[in-house]
Amino acid sequence: MIVRDLKDLKNTDRDVHDAQWTSVRMLLADDGMGFSFHITTLEAGSEHTFHYKNHFESVYCISGKGSITDLATGETHQIHPGVMYALNLHDKHTLRAEEELVMACCFNPPVTGKEVHQADGSYAAAD
Repeated sequence: MIVRDLKDLKNTDRDVHDAQWTSVRMLLADDGMGFSFHITTLEAGSEHTFHYKNHFESVYCISGKGSITDLATGETHQIHPGVMYALNLHDKHTLRAEEELVMACCFNPPVTGKEVHQADGSYAAAD
């Protein structure tokens, strides 16, 4: 059984920061679960374009308010507590945080914790 407390992982190597977001990696590839699980916080007023070409991701909004735009279709969906979205087609998207957004995220394949976003908004394929 794996039990971890979010507050114990802050300021460790599982607490990853980038431009206007932080992601605490509660589960990583080396935990052997077949997916990774993160709590990600996006700063209010921030905008991010991602394209996880090598990963599937599902995201559940815990708190805050924002929107996600599917860049293939132009369709925009509102995000607020209780909303989940899944990038089942490796969808390139823009995420906007009107308020600070706190999101629970799952990645498949799981991330290792060492990934950085490439210029196109993706993570490299898992080894």
